[in-house]
Amino acid sequence: MDQFEHLRPKYRSKLRASFGRKYYTYMRYMEWVVHRHKFARQNSKTPLEFCIIKHQTPLYRTLKNVDMWLQHNKVNNLKIAIKQIDGIIIKPGETFSYWKLIGNPTASKGYKEGMILHYGTFKAGIGGGLCQLSNLIYWMALHTPLTITERHRHSFDVFPDANRTQPFGSGATCVYNYRDLRILNDTDETYQIRLFIEKDHLVGTILSNWPQYFKYSIYEKNHKFTLQFWGAYVRHNEIRRVVKNMNHDKITDEHICENHALMMYEPLLEGGPK
Repeated sequence: MDQFEHLRPKYRSKLRASFGRKYYTYMRYMEWVVHRHKFARQNSKTPLEFCIIKHQTPLYRTLKNVDMWLQHNKVNNLKIAIKQIDGIIIKPGETFSYWKLIGNPTASKGYKEGMILHYGTFKAGIGGGLCQLSNLIYWMALHTPLTITERHRHSFDVFPDANRTQPFGSGATCVYNYRDLRILNDTDETYQIRLFIEKDHLVGTILSNWPQYFKYSIYEKNHKFTLQFWGAYVRHNEIRRVVKNMNHDKITDEHICENHALMMYEPLLEGGPK
Protein backbone atom coordinates (compact mmCIF):
# COMPACT_ATOMS: atom_id res chain seq x y z
CA MET A 1 0.00 0.00 0.00
CA ASP A 2 1.21 3.51 -0.85
CA GLN A 3 2.35 5.21 2.35
CA PHE A 4 0.43 8.35 1.31
CA GLU A 5 -2.78 6.56 0.40
CA HIS A 6 -4.36 8.18 3.47
CA LEU A 7 -4.13 11.55 1.68
CA ARG A 8 -6.44 10.35 -1.08
CA PRO A 9 -9.74 12.22 -0.67
CA LYS A 10 -12.46 10.27 1.08
CA TYR A 11 -15.74 12.05 0.56
CA ARG A 12 -18.25 11.50 3.35
CA SER A 13 -21.95 12.21 3.54
CA LYS A 14 -23.08 15.47 5.15
CA LEU A 15 -24.61 13.46 8.00
CA ARG A 16 -21.40 11.60 8.75
CA ALA A 17 -19.30 14.76 8.45
CA SER A 18 -21.64 16.61 10.83
CA PHE A 19 -21.59 13.75 13.33
CA GLY A 20 -17.78 13.59 13.17
CA ARG A 21 -17.41 17.31 13.88
CA LYS A 22 -19.76 17.13 16.84
CA TYR A 23 -18.01 14.05 18.23
CA TYR A 24 -14.53 15.61 18.15
CA THR A 25 -15.85 18.93 19.46
CA TYR A 26 -17.43 17.34 22.53
CA MET A 27 -14.38 15.16 23.09
CA ARG A 28 -12.33 18.35 23.29
CA TYR A 29 -14.82 19.87 25.73
CA MET A 30 -14.32 16.79 27.90
CA GLU A 31 -10.54 17.16 27.64
CA TRP A 32 -10.81 20.77 28.83
CA VAL A 33 -12.71 19.63 31.92
CA VAL A 34 -10.88 16.42 32.80
CA HIS A 35 -7.24 17.35 32.21
CA ARG A 36 -7.44 20.86 33.67
CA HIS A 37 -4.44 22.30 31.90
CA LYS A 38 -2.99 25.47 33.33
CA PHE A 39 -4.17 27.69 30.49
CA ALA A 40 -2.97 31.25 30.00
CA ARG A 41 -5.81 33.61 30.98
CA GLN A 42 -4.31 36.90 32.18
CA ASN A 43 -4.45 39.77 29.72
CA SER A 44 -2.54 43.05 29.83
CA LYS A 45 -2.31 45.84 27.28
CA THR A 46 0.91 47.06 28.93
CA PRO A 47 3.66 45.59 26.75
CA LEU A 48 6.49 43.63 28.30
CA GLU A 49 9.92 45.21 27.94
CA PHE A 50 11.69 43.06 25.34
CA CYS A 51 10.45 42.35 21.81
CA ILE A 52 11.48 38.81 20.85
CA ILE A 53 9.91 38.54 17.39
CA LYS A 54 7.72 40.70 15.16
CA HIS A 55 6.07 39.46 11.98
CA GLN A 56 3.35 40.52 9.57
CA THR A 57 1.35 38.94 6.76
CA PRO A 58 -0.76 40.58 4.03
CA LEU A 59 -4.50 40.57 4.56
CA TYR A 60 -5.45 40.43 0.89
CA ARG A 61 -4.19 38.02 -1.75
CA THR A 62 -5.31 37.55 -5.34
CA LEU A 63 -6.40 33.91 -5.45
CA LYS A 64 -7.91 32.13 -8.42
CA ASN A 65 -11.73 31.90 -8.24
CA VAL A 66 -11.82 33.48 -4.76
CA ASP A 67 -14.14 36.49 -4.49
CA MET A 68 -12.69 39.45 -2.62
CA TRP A 69 -15.75 39.75 -0.36
CA LEU A 70 -14.55 36.57 1.36
CA GLN A 71 -11.28 38.30 2.20
CA HIS A 72 -13.02 41.45 3.40
CA ASN A 73 -15.11 39.28 5.72
CA LYS A 74 -11.93 37.51 6.84
CA VAL A 75 -10.55 40.84 8.03
CA ASN A 76 -13.74 41.41 10.02
CA ASN A 77 -13.31 37.98 11.61
CA LEU A 78 -9.66 38.61 12.42
CA LYS A 79 -10.49 41.88 14.17
CA ILE A 80 -12.95 40.09 16.46
CA ALA A 81 -10.57 37.20 17.24
CA ILE A 82 -7.63 39.53 17.86
CA LYS A 83 -9.51 41.20 20.71
CA GLN A 84 -9.61 37.87 22.57
CA ILE A 85 -5.86 37.22 22.28
CA ASP A 86 -4.09 40.58 22.12
CA GLY A 87 -2.14 41.14 25.33
CA ILE A 88 -2.37 37.55 26.61
CA ILE A 89 0.32 36.79 29.18
CA ILE A 90 1.89 33.31 29.14
CA LYS A 91 3.53 32.71 32.50
CA PRO A 92 6.00 29.88 33.24
CA GLY A 93 4.13 26.58 33.27
CA GLU A 94 1.11 27.97 31.39
CA THR A 95 -0.23 26.84 28.02
CA PHE A 96 -1.58 29.14 25.33
CA SER A 97 -4.67 27.64 23.68
CA TYR A 98 -5.96 29.33 20.54
CA TRP A 99 -9.56 28.15 20.83
CA LYS A 100 -9.75 28.39 24.61
CA LEU A 101 -9.19 32.14 24.22
CA ILE A 102 -11.19 32.85 21.06
CA GLY A 103 -14.17 30.61 21.77
CA ASN A 104 -16.65 29.42 19.16
CA PRO A 105 -16.66 31.86 16.20
CA THR A 106 -20.42 32.24 15.67
CA ALA A 107 -22.56 34.75 13.78
CA SER A 108 -24.03 35.98 17.08
CA LYS A 109 -20.54 37.26 18.00
CA GLY A 110 -20.25 39.21 14.76
CA TYR A 111 -18.32 36.69 12.68
CA LYS A 112 -19.11 36.62 8.96
CA GLU A 113 -18.68 34.11 6.16
CA GLY A 114 -15.04 33.86 5.13
CA MET A 115 -13.02 31.35 3.15
CA ILE A 116 -12.72 27.86 4.64
CA LEU A 117 -10.60 25.14 3.03
CA HIS A 118 -12.70 22.03 2.56
CA TYR A 119 -11.67 18.69 0.97
CA GLY A 120 -9.07 20.26 -1.29
CA THR A 121 -11.15 23.25 -2.33
CA PHE A 122 -12.77 26.11 -0.47
CA LYS A 123 -16.20 27.27 0.62
CA ALA A 124 -17.75 30.12 2.57
CA GLY A 125 -18.22 29.51 6.29
CA ILE A 126 -18.85 31.56 9.42
CA GLY A 127 -15.54 32.54 10.96
CA GLY A 128 -13.56 31.70 7.83
CA GLY A 129 -10.04 33.09 7.53
CA LEU A 130 -8.95 32.69 11.15
CA CYS A 131 -6.18 30.32 10.11
CA GLN A 132 -4.18 33.38 9.07
CA LEU A 133 -4.04 34.33 12.73
CA SER A 134 -3.02 30.85 13.93
CA ASN A 135 -0.40 30.71 11.16
CA LEU A 136 1.09 34.00 12.36
CA ILE A 137 1.19 32.98 16.02
CA TYR A 138 2.74 29.60 15.19
CA TRP A 139 5.43 31.18 13.00
CA MET A 140 6.35 33.66 15.71
CA ALA A 141 6.42 30.97 18.41
CA LEU A 142 8.99 29.04 16.36
CA HIS A 143 11.35 31.99 16.90
CA THR A 144 11.16 31.72 20.69
CA PRO A 145 12.07 29.13 23.34
CA LEU A 146 8.36 28.33 23.78
CA THR A 147 7.30 24.73 23.04
CA ILE A 148 4.59 23.86 20.51
CA THR A 149 2.54 21.07 22.08
CA GLU A 150 -0.26 20.93 19.49
CA ARG A 151 -0.21 21.99 15.86
CA HIS A 152 -2.08 20.71 12.81
CA ARG A 153 -1.27 21.07 9.12
CA HIS A 154 -3.41 21.13 6.00
CA SER A 155 -3.74 17.83 4.16
CA PHE A 156 -4.20 19.70 0.86
CA ASP A 157 -2.03 22.19 -0.99
CA VAL A 158 -4.80 24.24 -2.58
CA PHE A 159 -3.12 27.32 -4.10
CA PRO A 160 0.20 27.83 -5.97
CA ASP A 161 3.07 29.62 -4.24
CA ALA A 162 2.39 33.10 -5.61
CA ASN A 163 4.38 35.57 -3.46
CA ARG A 164 5.04 33.00 -0.73
CA THR A 165 7.62 34.33 1.75
CA GLN A 166 7.67 31.43 4.23
CA PRO A 167 8.43 27.75 3.62
CA PHE A 168 5.55 25.56 2.54
CA GLY A 169 3.94 23.86 5.54
CA SER A 170 5.10 26.40 8.12
CA GLY A 171 1.59 27.31 9.25
CA ALA A 172 -0.96 25.87 11.65
CA THR A 173 -4.53 25.16 10.60
CA CYS A 174 -7.25 25.38 13.25
CA VAL A 175 -10.81 24.06 13.39
CA TYR A 176 -13.00 24.84 16.39
CA ASN A 177 -12.23 23.36 18.75
CA TYR A 178 -10.63 20.01 18.15
CA ARG A 179 -7.76 21.25 15.97
CA ASP A 180 -6.11 23.66 18.34
CA LEU A 181 -2.81 25.51 18.49
CA ARG A 182 -1.19 25.10 21.89
CA ILE A 183 2.06 26.64 23.08
CA LEU A 184 3.65 25.73 26.42
CA ASN A 185 5.87 28.11 28.33
CA ASP A 186 8.33 25.73 29.96
CA THR A 187 10.90 28.48 30.56
CA ASP A 188 11.50 30.70 33.59
CA GLU A 189 10.47 33.85 31.71
CA THR A 190 7.07 35.40 31.03
CA TYR A 191 5.88 35.98 27.46
CA GLN A 192 3.16 38.12 25.92
CA ILE A 193 1.43 38.09 22.52
CA ARG A 194 0.37 41.41 20.96
CA LEU A 195 -1.70 41.56 17.77
CA PHE A 196 -3.06 44.35 15.61
CA ILE A 197 -4.02 45.26 12.05
CA GLU A 198 -1.94 47.94 10.36
CA LYS A 199 -3.11 49.12 6.93
CA ASP A 200 -3.32 45.92 4.85
CA HIS A 201 -1.34 43.65 7.17
CA LEU A 202 -1.95 41.45 10.16
CA VAL A 203 0.87 42.21 12.59
CA GLY A 204 2.01 40.30 15.65
CA THR A 205 4.76 40.46 18.25
CA ILE A 206 5.90 38.20 21.06
CA LEU A 207 7.38 40.07 24.00
CA SER A 208 9.14 38.94 27.16
CA ASN A 209 10.22 40.30 30.52
CA TRP A 210 13.76 39.14 29.75
CA PRO A 211 16.00 39.52 26.67
CA GLN A 212 16.40 36.65 24.23
CA TYR A 213 19.31 34.24 24.78
CA PHE A 214 19.21 32.69 21.31
CA LYS A 215 18.39 33.49 17.69
CA TYR A 216 16.23 31.22 15.56
CA SER A 217 15.95 30.74 11.80
CA ILE A 218 13.48 28.46 10.02
CA TYR A 219 14.20 26.65 6.76
CA GLU A 220 12.88 23.75 4.71
CA LYS A 221 14.68 20.61 3.60
CA ASN A 222 13.94 17.68 1.27
CA HIS A 223 11.31 19.60 -0.68
CA LYS A 224 9.91 17.42 -3.47
CA PHE A 225 6.82 16.26 -5.37
CA THR A 226 5.81 12.67 -5.96
CA LEU A 227 3.24 11.29 -8.39
CA GLN A 228 1.04 8.70 -6.71
CA PHE A 229 -0.24 5.57 -8.44
CA TRP A 230 -3.79 6.94 -8.21
CA GLY A 231 -2.86 9.91 -10.39
CA ALA A 232 -2.32 12.81 -7.96
CA TYR A 233 0.76 14.70 -6.85
CA VAL A 234 1.82 14.91 -3.20
CA ARG A 235 4.08 17.68 -1.95
CA HIS A 236 6.63 16.96 0.77
CA ASN A 237 9.12 18.85 2.88
CA GLU A 238 10.70 19.02 6.30
CA ILE A 239 10.72 22.16 8.45
CA ARG A 240 13.85 22.66 10.52
CA ARG A 241 15.13 25.30 12.93
CA VAL A 242 18.68 26.53 13.46
CA VAL A 243 19.39 27.86 16.95
CA LYS A 244 22.34 30.21 17.45
CA ASN A 245 23.66 32.11 20.44
CA MET A 246 24.15 35.86 20.49
CA ASN A 247 27.66 35.37 19.04
CA HIS A 248 26.07 33.62 16.02
CA ASP A 249 27.55 30.24 17.00
CA LYS A 250 25.28 27.37 15.96
CA ILE A 251 23.91 25.50 18.96
CA THR A 252 21.48 23.06 17.32
CA ASP A 253 19.74 22.28 14.04
CA GLU A 254 16.34 20.91 15.07
CA HIS A 255 13.66 18.95 13.25
CA ILE A 256 10.31 20.74 13.65
CA CYS A 257 7.88 18.76 11.49
CA GLU A 258 7.27 16.98 8.20
CA ASN A 259 4.58 17.98 5.72
CA HIS A 260 2.83 15.79 3.15
CA ALA A 261 -0.04 17.43 1.29
CA LEU A 262 -2.17 16.44 -1.68
CA MET A 263 -1.71 19.01 -4.44
CA MET A 264 -4.83 20.46 -6.02
CA TYR A 265 -2.96 21.98 -9.00
CA GLU A 266 -0.25 20.82 -11.38
CA PRO A 267 3.26 21.30 -9.90
CA LEU A 268 4.61 23.04 -13.00
CA LEU A 269 1.85 25.61 -13.29
CA GLU A 270 3.06 29.19 -13.62
CA GLY A 271 3.24 30.63 -10.11
CA GLY A 272 3.58 27.19 -8.59
CA PRO A 273 6.50 25.83 -6.52
CA LYS A 274 9.93 26.32 -7.98
